[in-house]
Amino acid sequence: MFPWLKNQFAFSYAELGLLMSVFFVVSCVAQASSGFLVDRIGARPVLFAGVGLLALAALTYSQSNGYAMLVLGAVIAGCGNGIFHPVDYTLINHKVSTPNLPYAYSMHGVTGYLGWAAAPAFMVGIAEISDWRIAFLSASLLEALVLLILWINRSQLIDNVQERRAASDAGAQASNPEGLPESAFAFLKLPAVWLCWIFFFFSMAATSSLQSFAPTALFDIYGVAISVGSYFITLLALGSAGGVLFGGYLAAKFKTPEKIVSSCLTLTILLCLLLASGSTPIEFIPILFCVIGFGYGVLAPSRDLLVKQATPKGVSGRVYGIVYSGIDLGAAVGPFIFGFFMDAGLPKALFIGIALFQLMIIPTVLKVSSKTRAAVV
Repeated sequence: MFPWLKNQFAFSYAELGLLMSVFFVVSCVAQASSGFLVDRIGARPVLFAGVGLLALAALTYSQSNGYAMLVLGAVIAGCGNGIFHPVDYTLINHKVSTPNLPYAYSMHGVTGYLGWAAAPAFMVGIAEISDWRIAFLSASLLEALVLLILWINRSQLIDNVQERRAASDAGAQASNPEGLPESAFAFLKLPAVWLCWIFFFFSMAATSSLQSFAPTALFDIYGVAISVGSYFITLLALGSAGGVLFGGYLAAKFKTPEKIVSSCLTLTILLCLLLASGSTPIEFIPILFCVIGFGYGVLAPSRDLLVKQATPKGVSGRVYGIVYSGIDLGAAVGPFIFGFFMDAGLPKALFIGIALFQLMIIPTVLKVSSKTRAAVV
């Protein structure tokens, strides 16, 4: 909705970009803290609150009369968005048997990509036939409908918080035979938690930067029209959706998530460096974006399995909240960093930097895997 908001209020792109930064920073904080709520009161009420906040945020946007209300809408939307990973993965891990988890993670990812792809078409389509306020109001009504569907099916959204709390207490007692009181933040001492956080931070910083600046970088390096470059981002998302489906099958069949993730990252690193070289035939660029997206998608279920393996019993909400907060912070920081390179006229630095970010997270994958195996042994 940025073009409509810019025309309505005469905002600068910097002001509009700040709205996204506010959203992601608030979402990061909400995601880290909502995990504690999930472990304390259960996933279902937190889910209802999050979807309700998203409906309220869209309603606030639709009634905005200036920048202050848009910032308020971004804050409310960030609070609503921040609950999903702690809630979703807690429910999935509780409701789905271990052998079927890769397939569940796969479908979870696919529906996310499809929703991500459908949202712009939904909003822009309504804005073009009416106006931007009606588009936001329609989004609010859609969220309200989702909330109604969740309420009707609320019996399917029970994660047995008492059982998880008992498992957490049992784990704490086993690791603390002296019976000393253990802080609710004790899980933060686990290196695997922070290794997973680093993985998500750099992974999302790379992905969001690619989505933000790839069309401009391709225009500067190859002369590809920006409108065509934007189409390549759609191919990236579609490739990711297909990769997630295939990735669920691979994760279930081979049960070696660290090898799958490392292999996919190696492939995407090489392709990004190929794009940075400036020697890629233009007709092959759409294929490269499809393959990069496919690689991102394939690693997603295995990535989620690594987090599951690194999560102590009974504290899944807290762990997922902290770990996945790296996604929001990466999305806020990555484009900010690479924006300087683009302003400096260094478009090749975008693809080189994204490759370096992905290279940096391969060691975290291997370390998480080794620490998880050691804990099991």
